[in-house]
Amino acid sequence: MKIKKIYPAMGLSLGLLFVFNKVAKAAWDVSSLDAYDLPDPSDGIYGIISNILEWLLTIVGIAGVIGFIIAGLMYLTSTGEEAKIKVAKSAMTASIMGVIVAICGVVVIKAVDNILNAESAF
Repeated sequence: MKIKKIYPAMGLSLGLLFVFNKVAKAAWDVSSLDAYDLPDPSDGIYGIISNILEWLLTIVGIAGVIGFIIAGLMYLTSTGEEAKIKVAKSAMTASIMGVIVAICGVVVIKAVDNILNAESAF
């Protein structure tokens, strides 16, 4: 009974996905890489790996900040229950560690990048 209710939603979702996919492909002009912040092919594999690492570290940092916000909300809504406070504090500690790891990762990647490119400025 519930399956029959899902079919129209799935059909609508697939239809919208198809339409927006066609619109996105039509609007994307690949003749200029600068407009889309795509990696320059002349950078080679080094540029691709560098961009991937920067994106991953950005995602980890954003996830850590979101985790910190959620842990703060958990702490505020714990209403004095020791078990909930303990869970919120451990979640906050984990999110702070995540942000610290992300920041250290950015510093290490920038340092290694400067060493490999023989630059002296950080």
